[in-house]
Amino acid sequence: MILTVTLNPSLDRAMEIDLLVRGEVIRAASAHLDPGGKGVNVSRALLANGVPSRAVLPVGGEEGAQLVRLLEGEGVELLVVPIAGRTRSNITLAEPDGTVTKINESGPVLTGPEFAEVTSAVLAASGAADWVVACGSMPPGLPVTAFGDLCARLVDAGVRLAVDTSGPALRAAAEAGAALVKPNREELAEAVGAPLHSLGDVVDAAARLRGWGAGAVLASLGADGAVLVDADGVLTGESPVARPKSTVGAGDALLAGFLAAGAAGPDALAEGLAWGAAAVSLPGSRMPGPGDLARNTVRLHPRPDLVRPLLPQG
Repeated sequence: MILTVTLNPSLDRAMEIDLLVRGEVIRAASAHLDPGGKGVNVSRALLANGVPSRAVLPVGGEEGAQLVRLLEGEGVELLVVPIAGRTRSNITLAEPDGTVTKINESGPVLTGPEFAEVTSAVLAASGAADWVVACGSMPPGLPVTAFGDLCARLVDAGVRLAVDTSGPALRAAAEAGAALVKPNREELAEAVGAPLHSLGDVVDAAARLRGWGAGAVLASLGADGAVLVDADGVLTGESPVARPKSTVGAGDALLAGFLAAGAAGPDALAEGLAWGAAAVSLPGSRMPGPGDLARNTVRLHPRPDLVRPLLPQG
């Protein structure tokens, strides 16, 4: 069983539009309302593919109640911590060429006592978990030291911890000794304070995170695929998508597939890439199931060309 922790979950409303034009009335061709938050998406992807998972999340207000109803409708087993604040809502606008515009609320404040309840729930459930996966942005008001302490307590308890977050929280997780961290290109560049122009830059940055204490680094690079840097070396790969619909949740699906396939080596990276590509081919933040996966499109590179430049961002 894989236990996920989402400290700042959301309701995600995604709309497909022809073209985003400022100041105009735009009619959506379709709309989807999905549960949101990185850890929530990891659980949804795992369960869609028959991998047991439980999700810990703080929720509040009518939005939080609706989030719980949606997740229960998908069969997600929940450990809910009620909070005083209102669960946030996010909006995604997807254009036919794959351009995605996302508007995210910052989310409710998570008070010290509320975070203590979340911590207790995570620690109590972690003993039955193969992995604990802490994902997403930090709620307003939560000190990075508190998140780092949660990571350290899990690692000290012998839990295999995977973390997908950004900023100081990413470094705190690495320094706490997380077994796996999964930044995207922007998050990895921010962590090391330098732009990443080539695969070699990504590998060097990942090595720095391992130097801080992380066991392995799985860096998601969008159309450039992903890079795995661990004690066994460097492995890269990609899985092209002919008709991308939404990149929302693709990194979460990548992480879920990687964990589901053993979280080490080429087979796990290939599975993660297949899950991530499948998510990109689906609208909104839908998570792929077995019928959505196209493993034959995955290409791995055990001896990557580290001087190859990355595709431009934006």
